[in-house]
Amino acid sequence: MRMKSTLLLTGSLLFALSGLAPVHAAVDEAAAKALAKKNDCFKCHAVDKTKKGPSYKKISAKYKEKKLGEKEAIKQMTEGKKVKLEDGTEEDHKIIETKDPKELSNLAQWILSQ
Repeated sequence: MRMKSTLLLTGSLLFALSGLAPVHAAVDEAAAKALAKKNDCFKCHAVDKTKKGPSYKKISAKYKEKKLGEKEAIKQMTEGKKVKLEDGTEEDHKIIETKDPKELSNLAQWILSQ
């Protein structure tokens, strides 16, 4: 009887967990940094320091506060919309030079994980 209970509990737990959270691949930090470097992102952003644009830590906190995610981050990087800089001026955000959805997703996830 105990064996049946254990199997039932284990099966129920696996079934419950299978639909709770989406499975995300681990962020490839080296690839994300390489893509950011290739696209001159570090000219305006740093991980933990404000430059011409906000730090990635500040961006991540803003996205969490506003309950925004990867989709919105990718949109920001690919549409060239106007952004307000730290000094109050505005300019068009540079468009990331890749169409690879995996690269874009990885970069967005890396930024949002800061």
